[in-house]
Amino acid sequence: MTANYRLGLALIVGATIAWSLAGLFTRLVTLDSWTILAWRGVCGALGMAVMMAFSRRSEAFRDLRRLGLPGWGFACLSALGMVFYITSLRNTTVAHNAVIYATIPFLAAGLGYLALGEKPSRIALAASGAALAGVAIMVGFGSEGGLLGDLLGFAMTVCMALMMVIARRWPGMPVLMSACLSALISAAVAWPLGAPLTVSGHELAVLMAFGLVNSALGLGLFTLGARHLPAMETALITALDAPLAPLWVWLLFGETPGAATIIGGLIVLVAVISHIATTSRRRVPVIQPA
Repeated sequence: MTANYRLGLALIVGATIAWSLAGLFTRLVTLDSWTILAWRGVCGALGMAVMMAFSRRSEAFRDLRRLGLPGWGFACLSALGMVFYITSLRNTTVAHNAVIYATIPFLAAGLGYLALGEKPSRIALAASGAALAGVAIMVGFGSEGGLLGDLLGFAMTVCMALMMVIARRWPGMPVLMSACLSALISAAVAWPLGAPLTVSGHELAVLMAFGLVNSALGLGLFTLGARHLPAMETALITALDAPLAPLWVWLLFGETPGAATIIGGLIVLVAVISHIATTSRRRVPVIQPA
């Protein structure tokens, strides 16, 4: 396992953990989705701006000038994906949305092969299939969805897969600047659709934490890590969001998950961890004796 692969793995796992806290934060406030998204974007952008001020300093403005098409494309896809996600949840069930997103490893594999020539291994395909089966068990197929919401959920999944391919194809793009602009764009879209100026002090504090953790930390780690891993492996690891999200709610709110959630979550965990362990052994160079 190379140093870049280990770094990318750690960053994507960290991003997935940060993203999995979204459900927990939304449980802490009773606001509409657009208001939450607006403050999430504003606070996330401020958090990433502070990160750039310390890490990039005078290079930050140069990063803005050299974004290019890949950087702007990444930012717009990220913002568009979040808008698709919010509107999808208004027109279909969370269960349908989760199952649709669980197809992202296969979508990322296809796009990665077409755009980058990265042929997924049989092990990665098998792990992705197991993860998809686990999510399907978790959420079940009994809930009624809506065609429009399902299509929007798939559009969100396509956006995420394209972001993974862009980050992998252009690893030198200014990723933090792209992530910061993404948060600003999503906030600009959501601000007039919600009521962001009516939130209380407590709600604002929760939304600030939401933006810093879920948007700034999560999106920042993702954009930095996705350039070090194949697109399909990045997508597979982010599938850990499905079992982690109910775990945090159970720990803080005492909501005991059902048997299907536990079984499906364990399948996803085993699939991802097995893939990481197998890949690690295959990537470790063999040192010949002198």
